[in-house]
Formats: sequence, structure tokens, C-alpha cells
Amino acid sequence: MLSTQAKLTDLVSRMKEFAAENLESMILYGSAARGDFHEGHSDLNVLCVLRSAAARELTRVSPVVRWWCKDHNEPAPLFFTAEELRTSADVFSIELLDMQQSRCVLYGADVVAGIAVPVNLHRVQVEHDLRTLLLRLRQTFLLTGQKESELRAAAAKSSSSALALLRHTLIAFEEEPPAAAQEIFTRIAALTGAEAAAFTAAYKLRDRHAHADDIVRTYGQYVNALSVVISAIDKQVPKQEWHRAGKPGS
Repeated sequence: MLSTQAKLTDLVSRMKEFAAENLESMILYGSAARGDFHEGHSDLNVLCVLRSAAARELTRVSPVVRWWCKDHNEPAPLFFTAEELRTSADVFSIELLDMQQSRCVLYGADVVAGIAVPVNLHRVQVEHDLRTLLLRLRQTFLLTGQKESELRAAAAKSSSSALALLRHTLIAFEEEPPAAAQEIFTRIAALTGAEAAAFTAAYKLRDRHAHADDIVRTYGQYVNALSVVISAIDKQVPKQEWHRAGKPGS
């Protein structure tokens, strides 16, 4: 099995070959850039910035994307132009803040560094994504008939996303998030009243050897804890402050 560095080196080499002069930058972000990458649980997240994202240019690099996804079972890179990335800061504030805080430039320019992220809209996206996650977990609970294997899989799969959103919840509360997952859960509990143990139990299910004595109860506590966090962050900023930073007349 190739090492993480070898896989990324191969990806960059192929992208440079297929995209040629249209490739402006490649940036690694997410857990591999933060230093908490776990083989088998974490993905290699890559941003590719092209000078043109026209269909003909995407067609040129599609063989590389298929190879990356099929042979290495990694998520497809995100493709933007530099201008698209800059003007997406209001709707992708979570992702861009993550990139700005932890990234590794694999090739070309560091196009992320100078982008201004509107913090007021970041808080809105955090709540939106938390609510979306909560709704999906509820739907899974209803559709699976409370089957242990499916509830376990859903909780385990969602726990990494939940951790990322809880980290950004702390940012929305104007705090610097700690690095360790358990410290994040503890701080979230102190701020919102959500049960830290519920998040811990769901996060531990990422380990296929971990066991939950009562998965229905564990799942329910996890869903309830997310609901408590959402209620707390909903009160953090008044609704009338939901606007684009710098919008005329705001």
C-alpha cells in the first residue's frame, strides 16, 4: 500500500500532466493537513485551482479524478477557479476557514491565504449544516427500523462531520477550538449543555472494534446532543444580523 505522501505525489504528477498550464494550484486540507489523519477513517481532501473550469478542461483531467477515486478510494478533488473560490467565501465559509487554518500547498500558489471570510455568514452555515446533519440522522433512524448495524454505521460515519461542525460551533462562539476531539466535546458541553459523553460514544464507533451496549439509546443520545447544540447556536446571533458583510444598506 502506498504511503499518503506517495499517493499525493502521484496525484500532483498526474494533474500536472493532464491539466498542463491550466493547473494553477493544488492544496491539501482537512485532517491530513491538521495532523490528525487516521488511515481507514480519514480522507485525503484536495483543492485544485484551474485557470479555466470549462467543460473541455474538466474533460482533460477526468481520467485522473476517476483513477484517484477508484484506485485509491479517495474523494474527488474540489475544482475551482481562483475567482470562484474568492467569491464563494460567503457560502463555503466553514471549508475556507478550515483551509486557512490547516493546509499544505502541494503545487503552485497559495490561493487560499488572502481570502476574506465573512464571520457573520459562517455562523449561519454552521447552524445550517448542523440542522442538515440532524435531519439525516433522524431519517436514518426512521428508515432502518432501529437495526443495530445500520444505526452504528450511520453514527460512526457522521461523527467526523459532527466533530468538524462542533469545532466551528466554538469558532462561532468566538473561541479557539482545542485540537483533541474529547476537549472539543467537553467545551461544547460547557457552553451549550449538550452531553459530551453522547458525542464521545458516537465518535468511538469509528473504530470497528468499539461496542455500544444499547445502540438505539446511544444513537438517541447523540441526536439529542446535536439538537441541544443547535438550540444554543441559534441564540448566539440575532436573526436580523444575517446579511452579507459590507452589503449596501446593511
